[in-house]
Amino acid sequence: MPIAKLRKCLLALAFISAPAGAQLFTDEEALANWREGDFEMPAAPQDAALGAFFVSSASPNRFFIDRDSFTVDPDGVVRYVLVVRTPGGAENVTFEGIRCATHERRIYASGRSDGTWSPARNSRWEPIVNNSYNRVAAALAREYFCDGPAPPRNRAEVLRRLRGGAGSGIDALLR
Repeated sequence: MPIAKLRKCLLALAFISAPAGAQLFTDEEALANWREGDFEMPAAPQDAALGAFFVSSASPNRFFIDRDSFTVDPDGVVRYVLVVRTPGGAENVTFEGIRCATHERRIYASGRSDGTWSPARNSRWEPIVNNSYNRVAAALAREYFCDGPAPPRNRAEVLRRLRGGAGSGIDALLR
């Protein structure tokens, strides 16, 4: 290839890639300057608002999302109440958030049997790794809540996905 053509190709490539590079810088800057917005603790979950969803055949537990607590907030965080029931009858209730932009989760509080919340100790954003501890968060982030690094457009979009059965069997969530 002649040098003149090579220069033209490289120059064209530079013009095409400059906006993409600027966008990456802007996104990195936005991530660095991100601040979590204010939110309120939700009401205690009611059985009528719980929708079951599948996480893994390796777990004997049953998993539910409280549809009434589910939000997609302006700060890009998807917040929800998760209810986990064991075969022995134990129940764990947590108020959590998933930040799609960084693929992180945060546990804000644990539910008490009297319907109040106990703030989580050392509550901070943690990476979502698809292991036994984070499997629920990984499934929710990957299958339903996040569009890659972007949060869903709104609450209705996620509820539509859940109702549509995207992923592994949580089409009964809204029934």
